[in-house]
Amino acid sequence: MSLSKILLYGFVTLILAWLIIPILIILPMSFSGARFLAFPPPSWSLRWYDSYLTSTAWMQATRVSLIVAVCASVIATILGTAAAYALNLTQSRLVRSLQAILLLPLIVPIVITAVGVFLVYAQVGLLASMTGLILANVMLGLPYVVTSVLVGLRKFDHTQEMVSRSLGMNRWRTFFAVTLPQIKPSVISGLLFAFISAIDETVVSLFISGGEYQTLTKKMFTALRDEIDPTIASISSLLTTISFILLMLAALNARNTERSQGRAA
Repeated sequence: MSLSKILLYGFVTLILAWLIIPILIILPMSFSGARFLAFPPPSWSLRWYDSYLTSTAWMQATRVSLIVAVCASVIATILGTAAAYALNLTQSRLVRSLQAILLLPLIVPIVITAVGVFLVYAQVGLLASMTGLILANVMLGLPYVVTSVLVGLRKFDHTQEMVSRSLGMNRWRTFFAVTLPQIKPSVISGLLFAFISAIDETVVSLFISGGEYQTLTKKMFTALRDEIDPTIASISSLLTTISFILLMLAALNARNTERSQGRAA
């Protein structure tokens, strides 16, 4: 193995370790029996998971986050898939320039986006509302769906659509009968990334959520200001576990789809 490859692998390993080590520290801290965050834990207990699951305030924030994440990811998937399909078919520069606009939430710093959303919502009365939270997270989730579905569409053989339409099916039926089943892994991946983005969103939520419509991430942030206890670690561990499971399911779905397509070919 060449020196350049060794250096590259070493650099990548350091980056992965930098990302993973905090998770490996938070997880055991969530099972701590101590009153405050401590590593390594002086004793072991499930009291902080029980504290989270039996708290009315935490459960209300969790309910809001789940509703927002589910609704926003579904809406973003429908709109993002339609947008990706149109972008993939058209040759118009004007329409294709919309792709850059759809990807702006990934490019513009999130704080600037949050301030902009806050100013608009203050004018139209959407602050501290479920509708406002869902719309904001739809905007933030669209880039993930558009990017993922575009990758699937560019691997798709569009002559199959032409054959289907030549046999009498319109574009709408052709999409659902021919195209969608073959790009399903990309659509599911976009859906999962949009869901993870919505349930993990903090900065925008700090600006626009409040009252009974306070998200879980905002409550975690405000709780860190008031009193730090291992309940935060237990919630973080649960969110990390859920995200990991969703990503594994997406990878497994993509692998199974590739195998079925290989056997069909």
